[in-house]
Formats: sequence, structure tokens, C-alpha cells
Amino acid sequence: MRLLDRYIGKQVLASSLLVLLVLVGLFTFIDLVDDLGTVGRGTYSLGQALEYQLLRLPRRSFDLFPLAAMVGSVVGLGSLAASGELTVIRTSGVSLGRLLLAVLKAAALIMLLVLAIGELLAPMSERVAQQRRSLAITGQMALRTQNGFWIRDGLSFIQVRKLLSGDEVGDLYIYEFDKDRRLRVVTRAEQAHFKDGKWLLEGILQSRLGDTRVEGAAITSAAWDSLFVPELVDVVTVKPESLSALGLYRYLEYLRDNGLSTERYEVAFWGKLVYPLATGVMIFLGVAMVLGQLGSATMGTRMLVGAIVGIGFHTLHQTSVQMGVVYGLSPFLCTLTPTLLFLGGGLWMLRATR
Repeated sequence: MRLLDRYIGKQVLASSLLVLLVLVGLFTFIDLVDDLGTVGRGTYSLGQALEYQLLRLPRRSFDLFPLAAMVGSVVGLGSLAASGELTVIRTSGVSLGRLLLAVLKAAALIMLLVLAIGELLAPMSERVAQQRRSLAITGQMALRTQNGFWIRDGLSFIQVRKLLSGDEVGDLYIYEFDKDRRLRVVTRAEQAHFKDGKWLLEGILQSRLGDTRVEGAAITSAAWDSLFVPELVDVVTVKPESLSALGLYRYLEYLRDNGLSTERYEVAFWGKLVYPLATGVMIFLGVAMVLGQLGSATMGTRMLVGAIVGIGFHTLHQTSVQMGVVYGLSPFLCTLTPTLLFLGGGLWMLRATR
């Protein structure tokens, strides 16, 4: 039986990895073509665009694993069914449950692989990819600290303590120095909006430091022209995809402690935990389909049906997550529901084959 388990597992694993390779290559090419429009901005070159795509491979592999596992299990087991090997296995006394167990062992290995990519490789490579791309485009360096992030603009230093969105920040401080490196002006704005190439500061308190006295002023709003652009926010903004599940959990605690919005990160956190399970469910569903109507289908038909079902799962997952964010539903239930629905569909199909 161990030999049978290894043989079936090898078929499922090899087919899944082959499909993953094809899907990752296709989506990488599409993303590269789309990114070519950015080449030439700042110092962002074609070589850096290729580097950006290479660094994103672990993240893209993690996202596409459920779809690849679905198509791979259908193709792998379907080839056994088409060659008659699956029939020989069944008629030799191997029960449906035993066959399913052999496939689930391979699924467990794939789930561990997905978990390793999602927790170890993808967060690190995605973070490096985004930082290098943004730095090449903007040509500026930003430093993130526990109290916000810092940017240098000539003789001025800018501190942003709250990131509201890509083109809106809050609690902005501007420290202006003279050529002798003496602090001359300190400006604090409650909010700043980027529009038409300039920042509009609101709720301004400004202090001018002379040699003998300090003059203060309060200004309702004012335009501010700076090398600081919204793209720099992308360098230091903590993105859900750049964090592991443990990192997301810790960042959620930070957001709650500071009274900030957590919906986006809660969805990402539960998605990290559910995705490996979703990969196993898609393999299980592929087994149910092959043992049902797809056992005698052609290779093209199996791949087409597997792709449709996999894309359907991805679409349902994204729709469920977005509905949860819009209507304030439980992120855990919104990320888990599509997986449970497809698991139920697989159980129903297996029951129908008996």
C-alpha cells in the first residue's frame, strides 16, 4: 500500500507543480507586459522590472496554488483513469476511502509546501520587490520607525505619523534646517492631501526658530510643494501580502491598540490560515470529479473543467471577502465559506459515485 500511496501521490504532486509552473509563467508574463508602462520613470529599468517579477514569484505561487492543485489533481488522476490504471486499482480491492487517503497524503504535502511559501518566502520577497520598485521610481529613501516614517527633502526632514491612504496622510511634521544644519522652522499639519502635483496641508501649526526667539502661527490650510510623493508611501506602508500570519497577528494588535482600521488585515490574516486548507479541498474536489463524470473524459475536457472550477473558487473567494468588508461581516466566516461550500460539493459528488 505504501508503494501505491507513493505512486498516486507522485502523479498528483507532479501534475500540480507542472500546472503551477504554467500558471505562474503566464501570469508573470501578463504582469510584466502591464508593468512595462512604468519602465523609464525615475531609474526604473527593464532589468529592474524583470527583477521585480522574479521577486514576486513566491507570492504569485501562493495565490495560484489552489487553482493549480485543482487542475493538477484532475489531470493526474484523470490520466490514471484514462489509461485504465485507476480501474485496475479499484478492482484489485482498493476501496474508495483508501484511494482517497492516498491522495490526501499528497494533499497534506502540498499544503505544507503552500504554508512554507506563504509564511517564509512570499512575505520577505514581496516586501523587497515593492520597496525596490518604489525606490527606483521615486528615487527617494524612506525610513519606517515605531512613530511613523521619515523622508529627507533637501534641507528638510518630513515625519508622517499616520498613513490614511496613498494620497492622504495625517499628523505630518516638517523640520526645515538652514545650510549650517540649524533647525529654523517646524511645521505640523493635522492632515495632508495630494492633488495636482502638490500637497494641501490642513490644520497647520508653525513655529519659526530665530536666534533669540520663537514665533508661532496657526494657518487653516496651505499648499506645499515637495519631493515627497504618494509613491513613497508604498515603500513603507505595511501591506498584508508582505506579512506572515504571525506578522499579521502582531500588526493587528498594533492597529487595535492605536484605534486604527483592521478590516483589511483581518481578512488577510484569516486568508493566510485558510489558503492551505483551501488547497487540500481543491485536491479533494478534483478526486471527486475524476471518480465521477470526468474519469472517461479527454485530457482537454478535464483541464477545462478543472480550470473553470478553480477560477470559480477564486472568484467566489474574492467576492465573499469584498462583501464581508463592505457589510462588516466576520472576516473568518467570509474567508472560510467558499472553502466549505466546495468541500460540500466534493462530498456530494463522492456520495453520488457510490
